[in-house]
This record gives sequence, C-alpha cells and structure tokens, in this order.
Amino acid sequence: MAPLIPQGLINPELNLFFALLIGIGFGYVLEQAGFSSAKKLAGVFYGYDFVVLRVFFTAGITAMTGLLFFGYLGWIDMDLVFVNPTFLYSAITGGVIMGFGFVLGGYCPGTSIVAAVTGKKDAMVFLAGMLAGIFLFGHFYHDFEPLYTGHFLGNIFVYDSLGMSRAWFALLLVIVALLAFIITQMIEDKVNKTASDKIKERPSYKMPSMLLLTAMVVFLFLPGERSSNIRERNPGELIEKIDAGKPYVSSHRVILEIKNGRDELVLIDTRQQAEYERFTLPGAVHIPPHDILQRRWGPLFRKDLRPKIFFSNGSSNAMMAYLTAARAGYDNVFIMDGGLNKLFQELFTDTAIPDTTAYNLQDRSNARFLYEARQFFLEGGVAAKEKEERPRIKAPEESEIIPVIGGC
Repeated sequence: MAPLIPQGLINPELNLFFALLIGIGFGYVLEQAGFSSAKKLAGVFYGYDFVVLRVFFTAGITAMTGLLFFGYLGWIDMDLVFVNPTFLYSAITGGVIMGFGFVLGGYCPGTSIVAAVTGKKDAMVFLAGMLAGIFLFGHFYHDFEPLYTGHFLGNIFVYDSLGMSRAWFALLLVIVALLAFIITQMIEDKVNKTASDKIKERPSYKMPSMLLLTAMVVFLFLPGERSSNIRERNPGELIEKIDAGKPYVSSHRVILEIKNGRDELVLIDTRQQAEYERFTLPGAVHIPPHDILQRRWGPLFRKDLRPKIFFSNGSSNAMMAYLTAARAGYDNVFIMDGGLNKLFQELFTDTAIPDTTAYNLQDRSNARFLYEARQFFLEGGVAAKEKEERPRIKAPEESEIIPVIGGC
C-alpha cells in the first residue's frame, strides 16, 4: 500500500479497510484478465500462452519505474518502504513447491482464490490443499524453523547481490523484459500456429518500449541524489539554529567520548583524503562535504540514531557538511566547536598542572579534566583504545546482515 500511513496520508485505523478495497480491485482485475482459468495460467509451461509471464514483467517494470522516479523526485520516501527479508533456504524450497503446485494445479495462491470465488471446483480443491499446508506448517513450525529461517541474507536488493548499481540493474531488467516479450510472443505464435494476417493486425508496442528504455537511460545519468527532496529543511530554520549555537558540540564531549571509548558518537572527518590518512580522531569515518548525499551514506544518517559530529581543522569544512546534511533533512548532526585546532590547543598548549585551589569549581573541574585527558593521549591510551575497542568505521560496501525471525 506504499508508505501512506507513516506519511500521515491514511489513518492507521483505516489500514485494513483500504487493504480490503485494494484486494477486491486486484481480484476483479485478475478475473477480467482471465487469470481464474487454470488452462490459461498453466499455458506458460507448455508454450501456448505466455500472458502470465508478460503480466508479471509489466507489473514489475511499472512498479520499478514509478518507485525510481518518485523516490528521486522526493514524492515517496524509500526508507519507509518495507523490503522483505531474504532467507535463502526457505526461498528456494518455497519456490520449488510453488512451481510444482503451479504446474500440477494450474493456480498460484492469489488466482486460486479468484477462481474459487467464481465457482471453479478445481480451484476449491487447490485452495483446500493450500489451507491444509498452512495448517501443517503452523502446527510443526518448530520443526520447520531451521529451514524457514536458514541462511538469512538481510533485507537485500537484487542489484546489491549482483554488485551493480540500481540504475544499471533497472536498465538491464527493462531490456530483459522487452526481449522476453518478443521471444515469448514468437514461441506462442509458433505453438499456436497463428496466421500471419492476425500477427500483422496486432498493435505495435515500439513507442512505449522506446519511451521506457529512454526513461531508464535518463535515470542512469541522473545525479546520485537530488539537491532537494521531501525531507528538505527550510534555510531560515537552519540559520536560526546556527545563530542559537545549537549545531555545536564542545570538544570536551568529543575528548570524553574518545577517552572512555563508549562509541556513543559517530565522528565524521570532513577534511581532504590525504589529511585523513595522515591523522584523524579514533573511530572517525571520512566523508567530505560533497559526498554527504551519496546513497551509500544514507543508512548511516537515516538509520543510525547516534549523534553525528562533523569536524575539520577549523570549522569551514565541517560547517559545509553540516549544512548539506541538515538541509537534506538528516537529524542528529552536529559540528565539533573549533575543530581539531581548538581540541589540540586545549589538550597540548596549556600543560600546566591544574590549580586545585581555584575558587570557581567549574574552572577547577575543566582544568582537571583536560589534564587527565592530556595524560591519556600522551601516554598512548588513545592508540590502544583505537586498536582494541574502537575500530574505524568503514565506508559501506556490502549490505549489513541483521539476524531476525520471520519469513520471506
């Protein structure tokens, strides 16, 4: 149903009502398309009717094209779209079982219900068998669970598994679909011995095919992310936050985080690659300001709830990164006040032993804190912490695998 409830476009209490309406509409379309006929559905396995394959490809290509461009234009938030988790063993086993069932019975679960509603007895028997299978699976779930949840791959996409970009995969899938339409039509005509005059009378689909290919090629060369989207914040709001000092985090907090190794912050180095490789703070990830909106960093900014602290030598690069991230709608982003210059000045410029007789307790506390932190850094504690407890965050290359319990 798309992420209409999280966007506030549909009342959550009406979720099942709209699902019912969509289900009725879906069943009506299946019946009108002839999908309540087992003979028509099974035709794809015997070569005389490939309408099922063409419908599946059409539905997939249409949904894919709409999601790609709607997501790019900011009309839909893809982070709110649920992606089914992939369990390899259950997916293969379920696919084999459903394939045999499709060939033997001529129905899939959805079409069997449509056919049963229209009074077809074979569909009723098929539906009864499906319900019996569901009952047995539920009753013996604990025995099936190792297979059901076996080899979890995460909420992955096909293009991630293939190691290619989303745009290239979309273009490749469109080409495969168009080739499938052409080849299956040729097979169908040969098996059914369709007359040449009927073939000539068919409408031409060259124009929509070219438009679809053109759309995918255009998407291929679009920038990685639009400069504006549905989450974009008002510039005036950002200026007010900066004037109020809200984006800034003190260097003391960063020092305390490094010293204690609690890993409660995400430190982001916005300097040049050479400077980052020469030296950076323990655990810091390198993201220059112009890379903030790259898709690979989306999960870090949108799903990691820890505060993200930008820093550079001073404040200019960090401010650019902050403005880019905050304007794009990312939450929990901050700037280390004064950058590395201020941090080093506080740690290593004033090397005096703290005055324990100072009247102001806050001054005494700050001085003692900086003194202890200075000893920690100088004695190599920071290096040990970085090596043993706080490894650097690496740029995401593969989909993160998170074990969960559930089906495909």
